[in-house]
Amino acid sequence: MNDELVEKIKANPNYQTLIKKRTGFAIKLGIFVLVMFYAYILTIAFDPTVLGAKTGDGVMTIAFPIAAAIIIISFFTTLIYVRRANGEFEDLIEKVRKDVKDEL
Repeated sequence: MNDELVEKIKANPNYQTLIKKRTGFAIKLGIFVLVMFYAYILTIAFDPTVLGAKTGDGVMTIAFPIAAAIIIISFFTTLIYVRRANGEFEDLIEKVRKDVKDEL
């Protein structure tokens, strides 16, 4: 790929839109997941009795269902990103491809 083509792609308004939307969305999802994980870990570190509370007949603590929920939510955030990447982001990529098609 030559430098002229790279510059043409970078100057494309659809490419600029793609980068802004994709980066913003990834940062928001990343912060959401990190906050969940760190809140859980910091709760364990500073107040373990909260997550050590027994559920039901005392067989299991509340920590297990919360940890399972964090894993499930993380899975769904990945699905949300993939769905948007395969939809909106892929459409923008195709527009950029069409705009620079003659240069390839």
